[in-house]
Amino acid sequence: MTPTKHVAMRSCAVCGDKRPKRELTRIVRTPQGAVAVDQGGKVNGRGAYLCERSACWQAAALGKGLERTLKTVLAAADKARIAEYAPTAQT
Repeated sequence: MTPTKHVAMRSCAVCGDKRPKRELTRIVRTPQGAVAVDQGGKVNGRGAYLCERSACWQAAALGKGLERTLKTVLAAADKARIAEYAPTAQT
């Protein structure tokens, strides 16, 4: 019998859907307090995940669910960076 490989599951910070980690995009709050999109998934800091739905990215740019998950208040520049990345996400 061959062992099955473990698939790491994560939840979208906005809609709560559980998906494999590789299907989600990570947003990270670094130890210095900066918030950025972590495309590689390896940046040090507190992370939150977003699915590819455009509604989730729009809600994340507004900030409340994402702020709660990242335990920070998003500045206007942080929200703009997230909104800027959103068009590349799938609908």
